[in-house]
Amino acid sequence: MEVFMNSFVIDNSFFYFTIIMMVFAIGDWVGILSKAKISSVFVVMLVFLLGFMFGIFPEDIVEKAKLTQLASMAAAILIFHMGTMINLKQLIAEWKTVVTAALSMVVVGLACLLLIPVIGKENAIVAIPVLNGGIISTQIMSQAATQANLEIAAVFAAILYAVKKFAGSYPASFVGMKEAKSVLNDYRNNPKQTVAKENMTEKAGFAQTHERYFTDFTCLMISVLFAWLSVSLNKIFPSINYSLWALAFGAILGYKKWVPAKILEKGKSSGFFSMLVYVSILPSLAKVKLSDLGTLGFYIVITLAVTILVLYLVFSVLPGWKLVKSKHLAFGISLCQYLGFPATYLIAQEISKSVTDDETEQQVVLDHIMPSYVVAGMATVTTLSIVVASFLVNYI
Repeated sequence: MEVFMNSFVIDNSFFYFTIIMMVFAIGDWVGILSKAKISSVFVVMLVFLLGFMFGIFPEDIVEKAKLTQLASMAAAILIFHMGTMINLKQLIAEWKTVVTAALSMVVVGLACLLLIPVIGKENAIVAIPVLNGGIISTQIMSQAATQANLEIAAVFAAILYAVKKFAGSYPASFVGMKEAKSVLNDYRNNPKQTVAKENMTEKAGFAQTHERYFTDFTCLMISVLFAWLSVSLNKIFPSINYSLWALAFGAILGYKKWVPAKILEKGKSSGFFSMLVYVSILPSLAKVKLSDLGTLGFYIVITLAVTILVLYLVFSVLPGWKLVKSKHLAFGISLCQYLGFPATYLIAQEISKSVTDDETEQQVVLDHIMPSYVVAGMATVTTLSIVVASFLVNYI
């Protein structure tokens, strides 16, 4: 029986793959049951961290699941997909939001640099793109730290990414509620002042007029093709990271409508490649010792506390709010880099439903807050954070 278990069950790549997918499924269930109050990413990172620490999971579980090579390829493919999601027209229309969000990234970067005497240079550099962005910038920094044998910095990146949504969601929701009440007060005093936005029908592009040809495999082929081109160009021009090439290809082709927006969703594979990118940062968690938790916890708490405090000072006390003409909205926009999509969308919806039961008034609030929150998340997490990570990775 023992031979059977070892040979056919335990010593089988599907067994380890199943374990990994079970953890991701549990993360999703917790996210659903908590109505996104508890991040699924946080659950996944926590389960693997504890699993590695107490010997429940083997340190090479990703290798045993035969996912290592696939995971190493996934980032470029996913970045191209994210490029096709960038709505350049919306970014231009909400340019004040974009400028405010970009300024907030600079503020976070400067705050992290001020923390170098406390958390160390490597941790500070790693933290900047992680706080500015999402899984892609985290993967870039965590992988670079791992390759440089900076184990604590690699783990710091992964855990900081997992918990930053907790730190950002409450204040973003709180100031959003304040802004919503102000908007509702203005609307109730003068309903005619609120003008409904026009629904402009955009001209169909090549991808729309030839939609039937963009099958699942065609979308995958295009994504892999431009991932390959991006990595190849990185070898020819080492100073330009492959992530920038992939993002640029996706943004240009998506803007021109030569390929479908959210191309991996069209190819029914975005979830799989997202999982692979998450998997690529799991090995760094296996390096954590129980004695490291206190130090890591301190670094994370002080980093989040200081950066959010500085954001508050710049956008609620100092004149950083003047471009969007609202202290509450400006501070909320600055926090969207901690959230990203769909968290920004969900928080905007939650705000609208919390301040009023009237559907018309809910729409007034959504029309005011959602574009700012969603565009801020798109500008920081989807776009600019990858540029920042591609630059700072050279200093690890």
